[in-house]
Formats: sequence, structure tokens, C-alpha cells
Amino acid sequence: MIEQILSNLLSLSTENEVVEFKEAKTQYSKEKLGEYFSALSNEANLKGLSQAWIVMGVKNDKTIVGTNISDIQINEFKHEITQHTSPRSSFVNVHRTLRDGKNVLLFEIAPAPQGTPVCWKGHRYGRDGESIGALNDWELDTIKAQINTVDWSA
Repeated sequence: MIEQILSNLLSLSTENEVVEFKEAKTQYSKEKLGEYFSALSNEANLKGLSQAWIVMGVKNDKTIVGTNISDIQINEFKHEITQHTSPRSSFVNVHRTLRDGKNVLLFEIAPAPQGTPVCWKGHRYGRDGESIGALNDWELDTIKAQINTVDWSA
């Protein structure tokens, strides 16, 4: 199953608001990971998707380079995300698979909760295509308005 998800992600023409490829051969910045976590989670919410993905061991051009990131590093990533996101969040799962004989990691990210954007160290991130930046006002208002549009009586 995860191999099929990886194939689907690699078949995309480019990265987008909910898919990010990172070379990350031996390490990756926890700070940048947190920013991407916030952005991808918020964008998954806005697009009504059940998850977003950070794929490590793959270049932006989708060349498989593999990653040697260890389970210890993955646990450190999870701890960092949990400590610095608001509302407190973490990865749904981190999947490890082989492609072309090389390790690839797929970090599965849940969408931001209805009505609440995910912040990283007090900042709300979003994406425009492949670019990361502050969640724009329209996107922030859209997420916050979700609280008022949910019919809890149903």
C-alpha cells in the first residue's frame, strides 16, 4: 500500500500544496520540518484532504537518492513537532519503504482540525504551489469559519 502511495506521489508533475519532496540524505532541519508540517497540515484542511506528505530521500525532480535518517532521528522529529505545534500535533505515521534499493520515508500529516490552523512556534504557515510562507488572511479566515459552518445537531 505505501509503495502505491509513493508511486502516486512520484507521478505528480511537481510538488504542490500538500506534497513536499526532500533530499535529506542523512539529516533534516527540525525547524524547516516544523514549518512544512504547519503549512501542509493547513493546506490539507483547506483542500478537504485526509492527509499531506513530506517524502524524504527524494529530490525535487523526483530522483530517488535515499535517506539514512534513523528511527532515533524520526523520534526526535516527532518530539519536536509535538512540543512546538499548536494545537499539539504529530505525524499520523512515518512510513519507511524501499524504492530502487534505497530507503524512502513518507511522513503522513493529518489536516489541521476544523476551525483551527496548525501553528509552528506561534506562526501559521501555508503554501502557494511549492512555496512556503505565512498562511494568508483568506486561508486563515476560511479555516476559522469552519467552526461556524459545522452543524453539530446532525
